[in-house]
Amino acid sequence: MTSLNETQCWQALNRRDPAFDGRFFVAIKTTRVFCRPSCPSRRARPENVRFYTDAAAAERDGFRPCLRCRPLATVDRDPNAERVREICRYIEQHYSERLTLGELADRAGLSRFHFQRSFLAIAGVTPKQYIEACRLQQFKAGLRRTGDVAGSTYDAGFGSSSRVYERADTRLGMTPKQYLEGGANLIISYAFVDSPVGKLLIGATDRGVCFVQFGETEDELLRALESEYPAALLESMKTPAAGVFRQWIAALSAHLAGRQPHLDLPLDIRATAFQMRVWNYLQSIPYGQVRTYKQVAEAIGQPTAARAVANACAGNTIAILIPCHRVIRGSGELGGYRWGVPRKKQILETERNNVT
Repeated sequence: MTSLNETQCWQALNRRDPAFDGRFFVAIKTTRVFCRPSCPSRRARPENVRFYTDAAAAERDGFRPCLRCRPLATVDRDPNAERVREICRYIEQHYSERLTLGELADRAGLSRFHFQRSFLAIAGVTPKQYIEACRLQQFKAGLRRTGDVAGSTYDAGFGSSSRVYERADTRLGMTPKQYLEGGANLIISYAFVDSPVGKLLIGATDRGVCFVQFGETEDELLRALESEYPAALLESMKTPAAGVFRQWIAALSAHLAGRQPHLDLPLDIRATAFQMRVWNYLQSIPYGQVRTYKQVAEAIGQPTAARAVANACAGNTIAILIPCHRVIRGSGELGGYRWGVPRKKQILETERNNVT
């Protein structure tokens, strides 16, 4: 270490201090990954930790960036960041064409291996996932505009209807026909939960959680779910709920009470390519910490898109699991929250008081 001594590094690591992000990196010998000091992952044993002042040195020693805290993207230290951003713009303009990993890597001037790794660290998704997200965004827009599944399929760059059904099943959370019809034939189980910050409704398909929102009354919450999925079959969860749903509800309740800081529940959501990038990044913000809209925009490689980031946060229908409450204004003010600023303040205070 040059600008920092090891004692300072240990103190910052024990505090998970974000002020030291980018000033040094923490490499874990057992997992062969390196992280930023504020990474929420479990602390390694001292004998398994090595400190670096720059990411390149850690990579030269065989360590790879942590997928949870994304140290390269967060501090924008990846020397390939601008190349990846240019490739993102290229994909957004050419997603309907056949784009291969080799072609994109050549355009970025990188080997396939380094391009794939840098793209994942900076964008939060693989190049293939980014291409498919752009195609699905176009597909959904075409489907809403024309109602023509076949035409929208080919306009979006999918080679066949079977490909779009295969992809839509995982990204839309439903088939194209179901999406066009507002969730027709989709079964969503739901339950009301009394949480420390008010009543909430959790809705889930057999693939994962698709809806979490706060409200004042059960009627209000049910209307919100019906509005989001107007043609879906909504079924109240039985009492007691099925095993896996019961676990999800318990985990969410414990998290809101400050007893379970880290949540990792399966999600079944619909998102544009941009929303996916924003939401993926929000999930990397450590428990008890916040970022500004501008910081989020910079972290996903679009520094002038702070307003679009705010819109992506406002469009989030999965409260807490996609933690849009951890994004605030540059002035330090909490800013908006679709479920009320007082609730946002209470959630953040609970997190800060329970950081371990």
